[in-house]
Amino acid sequence: MTVRVCVGAIIGAFGVRGEVRVKSFTAVPTSIGDYGPLSTEDGSRHFTLTITRPVKNGFAVRLSGVATREQAAGLRGTRLYAPREALPGLPNDEFYYADLIGLAVVDTGGQDRGQVHAVHNHGASDLLEVRANRQRSAVLVPFTQEIVPMVDLAAGRIIIDPPDGLFDDATDAGQGA
Repeated sequence: MTVRVCVGAIIGAFGVRGEVRVKSFTAVPTSIGDYGPLSTEDGSRHFTLTITRPVKNGFAVRLSGVATREQAAGLRGTRLYAPREALPGLPNDEFYYADLIGLAVVDTGGQDRGQVHAVHNHGASDLLEVRANRQRSAVLVPFTQEIVPMVDLAAGRIIIDPPDGLFDDATDAGQGA
């Protein structure tokens, strides 16, 4: 199965000729159309994008196969995905979220802490959502150099140095009272 990365979202129809408004999630927003045909989350539809002009909060875009305002309006909220291999390489200390999801998480003492279930960013910094079988709830681990000193994509693991107590509540919640 090909790993896909969300590179944008359709935020509404634009005009009467089938254009859509797209919000780009790429580092260079105008490069959203450079990664080949983009697909929907379920992979059932594929679109070639042509940016026609910048608009508030994104771009006006023509999508292949979309010719009317009604078709464009029906795509509102659709996330657009590119194949991971189509994206540019990153420096050694940067990662795509898709590359982190599913990695094993081990602390510096060698204890298995689970695996990365998701990566969140609510404005301040990235958080790794770590889940283990014995945990009732997920633990959000700040994705900082201090707490996550090593990401080894080749070995499929992340080594963390969690602050005291970070995993205590999650493991206690999994024990019956």
